[in-house]
Amino acid sequence: MEKKIGVYICSGCGIGDALDIEQLDKIATEDGDAAICRNHSNLCTQEGVDIIKKDIADEGVNTIIITACSPRVMYETFNFEGCIVDRVNIREQVVWSQKPGEENKEDTQMMAGDYLRMGLAKAENMELPEPFHPEQEMSKNILVVGGGFSGMTAALEAAKAGSQVILVEKEAELGGFQKNIRKIATAPYKAVQDNNLNDLIDAVTKHDRIKVFTSSTIEKTVGGPGIFDVSIKQDGSSCEEKAGAIVLAAGWQPYEPEKLDASLGFGTSPDVITNSMFEEISKEGEITRPSDGRKVSNVAFLQCAGSRDENHLPYCSSICCTATLKQALQVKQQDPYANVYVIYKELRTPGQSEDIYRKAQEEGVLFIRCQSPEVKADSQTLTVEAEDELLGEKILMEDLDLIVLATGMVPATAFGPDILEEGKEEDTEKKEDKPKKDDDLADIPPDLIRRSEILNLDYRQGPEVPALEYDFPDSHFICFPYESRRTGIYAAGCVRRPMGLGTAAEDAAGAAMKAIQCIELTSMGAAVHPRAGDMTFPEFAMQRCTQCKRCTVECPFGAINEDDEANPLPHPTRCRRCGVCMGACPERIISFKNYSVPMIGGMLKSIEVPEEDEEKPRILVLACENDAYPALDMAGLHRMTYNAWVRVIPLRCLGSMNLVWIADSLSKGIDGILLLGCKHGDDYQCHFIRGSELADIRLSKVAETLNRLALESERVRFEAISITDYSRLPALLDEFAEQIDEVGPNPFKGW
Repeated sequence: MEKKIGVYICSGCGIGDALDIEQLDKIATEDGDAAICRNHSNLCTQEGVDIIKKDIADEGVNTIIITACSPRVMYETFNFEGCIVDRVNIREQVVWSQKPGEENKEDTQMMAGDYLRMGLAKAENMELPEPFHPEQEMSKNILVVGGGFSGMTAALEAAKAGSQVILVEKEAELGGFQKNIRKIATAPYKAVQDNNLNDLIDAVTKHDRIKVFTSSTIEKTVGGPGIFDVSIKQDGSSCEEKAGAIVLAAGWQPYEPEKLDASLGFGTSPDVITNSMFEEISKEGEITRPSDGRKVSNVAFLQCAGSRDENHLPYCSSICCTATLKQALQVKQQDPYANVYVIYKELRTPGQSEDIYRKAQEEGVLFIRCQSPEVKADSQTLTVEAEDELLGEKILMEDLDLIVLATGMVPATAFGPDILEEGKEEDTEKKEDKPKKDDDLADIPPDLIRRSEILNLDYRQGPEVPALEYDFPDSHFICFPYESRRTGIYAAGCVRRPMGLGTAAEDAAGAAMKAIQCIELTSMGAAVHPRAGDMTFPEFAMQRCTQCKRCTVECPFGAINEDDEANPLPHPTRCRRCGVCMGACPERIISFKNYSVPMIGGMLKSIEVPEEDEEKPRILVLACENDAYPALDMAGLHRMTYNAWVRVIPLRCLGSMNLVWIADSLSKGIDGILLLGCKHGDDYQCHFIRGSELADIRLSKVAETLNRLALESERVRFEAISITDYSRLPALLDEFAEQIDEVGPNPFKGW
């Protein structure tokens, strides 16, 4: 469409006191060719908004630049349907972040002017997004994989919300591990209760919106959100189902006790069992010794059997302590005079679970803190020797009837015949016919994808969801706990992380609601988390594609497959609009309607760079919009001031950074470039998983560009910033400015 630009400047919140609004008017109309430029003392009021709406209706304004507060606030107020809207942040990141006073007014004015020019350049390169709607009919069904407690709860919650649900369970009966358990400990945790799992099974099997497949597995999952085609194998025959989203509730398995240290005694006597085996022997009612069937009256429970141990399970399985307390109380219910010992490293019963700990104490369960108890067993006797850390003496528990080892939870996704690296070719017969992997791709750390044969995804990036170090499905554990790295697939229950029944019920409901949200957004052509509602999609200028495979390998979400010619094959409904593919592409053939390499290039080229003798260096900050940019806003909100040489451009993700921006900035005369991205590594904070890490990897290759331009490498730096780091940002920016001042002016300044 032909653009008619209207610039609207707010003078409220101290903006008018700190800036010359008339100068900004001139920039808008003379430099930016804006058809209309108006200012208002409170643009966010109804009166201010009505001025904009009147210009849209009467003057035909269709491209609006709001020069006021941060785009992170008032987004509903300044949402004008059918118009391109950009926000120029001159409040938090100009007026509120600069020292007041006449002596600083020139620098503050120059900063505001540059931000307005960047906004005008951005608007020039923006187009209205066009929602994507796939050719095939979209499904709103939810597929739940796993018929245990979490899976059934997710299915039931989704059905209650009005969704049609397909529930697939590999066993002949629903219930999962929980069907083996007779007694449970749930809120309010005052006593051990009967397991009411059958009520849940009845509710699921009788619900008219839930279709149950038992003795069934997923043969293949094709497509993406809204258009999943799922092949289900049941009793030797296959059927096809369509789904809009998937809840992965495949459950867990106990850690293999055969792998435990010999000091714990498993295998030396049939009466040394695991907590899972305890549930089996107590299922019929009486708790008896496996060796001779005699009722137990002398039992020791050993915690963390293989858990929190680098040689076994390095993590805590969360529920083991509560499960042990429940089992100890079961022994006490059977025989109030039984001797029951719990040997623990640290007892963990958070929240209301503390009540069951108190109950166990009241019932006479004895607790012994010891880091390394030793089991001595033979065909006749069982003994546990423990150094009591609290009493400072050795405790000997002799003539035990039963020793129960609390082994941990291992997610179902941990089991499979092999591990694939993301991007590794599976078809070895045709491997030689395919393009070789770019040498630069060797720097990209692989994703662990185990062939666990749960979902059997038809993704170029692997058959299952990528996993964390211990095989739990990967997700952003702080902001998006249910989301896996495969859009539209949500992990729930103990396959996501170890948890008890209460937490699993909440987890399942949360995953079901996320699945529904995904379906609704996808049906509108909009993105899901974290850019929920974004209507843009990456566009590929395929005539320039060199089949380098960078976009397919670097996409964190498996949104790009490859065709038979090794060309990228986008799956738009899988895309989360991070732009990592855009930053990866050396030919710059990937762009979005309102986010592209030329758009950011135009913004940085619009920055006015003073001559060397003016001694006003310029520093470009490319900031992640999810953490670094909000942190800069928060610094402004707290009136924390920083160097006036800084000019900030927010990026969807630092992984969308294209190296051409670095070259263009330095060629223009920008003196320093600071990349502010999220923390990466095992405990990453990046909303797009590894975007920040990829930017850091790319930046490591900038030395070649700097050498070619005869520039110092100190001019470009990467810093990891979380949203809570706002208090250290001003000092970081000032320190970088001092470093640039010491390095000296960019020799390309003024060219």
